[in-house]
Amino acid sequence: MFGKILSMVIGFMIAKYLGATSFGDLSFASAFTMIVAAVGALGLDTFIIREIINEPHKKEEILGTSLLMRLSVNLLLIPLTVGIYLLFHHISSKPGDSLTWVILILAFASFFKSFNVIDSYFQSQVASKYVVKIQNVCVMLSVIIKALLVLFHMPVIYFAAALTFDSLSLSVGLVYMYHKRGESILKWTFSRARATALIKQSFPLILSAVMVSIYMKIDQVMLKPFGSAEVGIYSVAASISEAWYFIPVAIVTSVFPAIIHARKTDPERYLKRLGNLYDLLVFISLPVAIMVSFLGPDLIHLIYKDAYPGAGQMLSIHIWSGIFVFLGSASSQYLLAEGYTMISFQRTALGAVVNILLNLWLIPKYGGIGASIATLVACFITAFYLLIISKTRQQGVMMLKSLFLLTAFQKILKR
Repeated sequence: MFGKILSMVIGFMIAKYLGATSFGDLSFASAFTMIVAAVGALGLDTFIIREIINEPHKKEEILGTSLLMRLSVNLLLIPLTVGIYLLFHHISSKPGDSLTWVILILAFASFFKSFNVIDSYFQSQVASKYVVKIQNVCVMLSVIIKALLVLFHMPVIYFAAALTFDSLSLSVGLVYMYHKRGESILKWTFSRARATALIKQSFPLILSAVMVSIYMKIDQVMLKPFGSAEVGIYSVAASISEAWYFIPVAIVTSVFPAIIHARKTDPERYLKRLGNLYDLLVFISLPVAIMVSFLGPDLIHLIYKDAYPGAGQMLSIHIWSGIFVFLGSASSQYLLAEGYTMISFQRTALGAVVNILLNLWLIPKYGGIGASIATLVACFITAFYLLIISKTRQQGVMMLKSLFLLTAFQKILKR
């Protein structure tokens, strides 16, 4: 929380300094590279955790294979990202509005993120506190660098370089912490058989990760032809709305090993823990959504004055997406635990398609407000897609009960 709050504060400073147009350019470039970079993770994060829990004596093979796979793919993605952008720029952007160098610099960030396999190792040991220590040091360094960039009035490309440096510093920190705990990446090995097995298992999740990135970030890309300023205004609203999405990730990451263990030993406790997780995430997200939906315009004005007109209305709509993002984060772990990776892909693909179609319809009419509505609908459909599939319907019903606080009322009545 400390690290995320600092990042949020410096994000406000950067947005205020750059203004709607320049911040829109940076936001577009970040969103564009993030969509392509989703492939680079190879959907391996949770599989690494599961594999190490199941085969702790093979952790060097699991980590070494995963790292080499990611480094290879992410290296290929750098020129591919630039090439796709040049095609997009040729089709939809204005002459002289090129961000090629910004895109190239940001494309390197995913290469350094390959070392996040070490984070997955610490998660498998329920030892995320060591990663958090490194993350906080990196956040402090990042805040100082970005504050200096604002102080010296540097252009957008320097902020892109700072974002890539964030990934580099974290990768160095993760390697350092891994060695400090008595381990060594020099012991890691590569196994072709392990790589083949991981790809076969994770392929649906690779597609899912791309689809998640699309339905979370495609709105900023699709807004670009309507002007960088519109992208900047929407991005300010979305950044505040999404600033707390680390909370479900932190909670789910922490409890996932315990949920996996309960599935093996006590199916009843397994379902109870999932239900409690859904309840907790709704209790966190619902009050925030209600409060921000009323105070959104005032919050934007308090931070940015009149630099981002219309962002308050977008925030009031976009904030409700958080409830479904929270529930979706938890149910994704259920799908992984049960081996329903194809269902995970199907629901994120549906969410992405819905978001794109709604954006095509709503953005020309309503701009950023239309993009906010599209994101909200897509997040809802993605979270509750489980209701459509018979073997996951029980989980969908559990989430619905949590959403409408029925589970909480039942517990109160029992007492």
